[in-house]
Amino acid sequence: MIILFCILRLARNQVAPLMALCRYLLSHHSSSPLVIPFSRNYPSKPLRLSSLPFFHHGRQSPASSSSSARCSSSSSMESPPEGYRRNVGVCLVNSSKKIFAASRLDIPSAWQMPQGGIDEGEDPRVAVMRELKEETGVHSAEIIAEAPHWVTYDFPPDVREKLKVRWGSDWKGQAQRWFLLKFTGKDEEINLLGDGTEKPEFGEWSWVSPDQLIELAVDFKKPVYKEVLSAFASHLQ
Repeated sequence: MIILFCILRLARNQVAPLMALCRYLLSHHSSSPLVIPFSRNYPSKPLRLSSLPFFHHGRQSPASSSSSARCSSSSSMESPPEGYRRNVGVCLVNSSKKIFAASRLDIPSAWQMPQGGIDEGEDPRVAVMRELKEETGVHSAEIIAEAPHWVTYDFPPDVREKLKVRWGSDWKGQAQRWFLLKFTGKDEEINLLGDGTEKPEFGEWSWVSPDQLIELAVDFKKPVYKEVLSAFASHLQ
């Protein structure tokens, strides 16, 4: 048995140290069972995978990445597609979970939620509060949720031409960051003249249900509103 062990180890080209080991074993052989000590380079207990950092091609694990996403501001998220105007949308809800909607002065039959452009270098969270106050006079509101990505829509050709003249820029449409805000004031605070810094955009307003909002919206905004309301569904039930 001893000689066989030596031969097997010699076959692995570990000649010099094993020759010495074999001579030692032969000179100290006894009738007791042969126990050959060895070492290993792995832990004596199996590692639990959940205790190890987990990476996918340089990206963090889902747990760590979701944590960092919750802490990052909306301005650090992915960029909107080229050719679309950066914009914020305001889904303002009251204590009854009804949504604020207003009719446009230029198109009285078209009802919508407040929205507006994001200034250069402006954080969308700052922009959404600014636009809400400019268009509705509301300042008693707090952000409770944000849609997870930019929502885009294209302007119909006639609307695109009209806005091209107004803005002096030819945009395909708008890429929007949507926020869900809780109204914490009283209805008397709502003033469609806004805060006086911008030209009024709305003529009437009302608290409406999600279904009513979709029905009242212009056709090219209906898909946007459906996507936004789906993103905020858990807060609107």
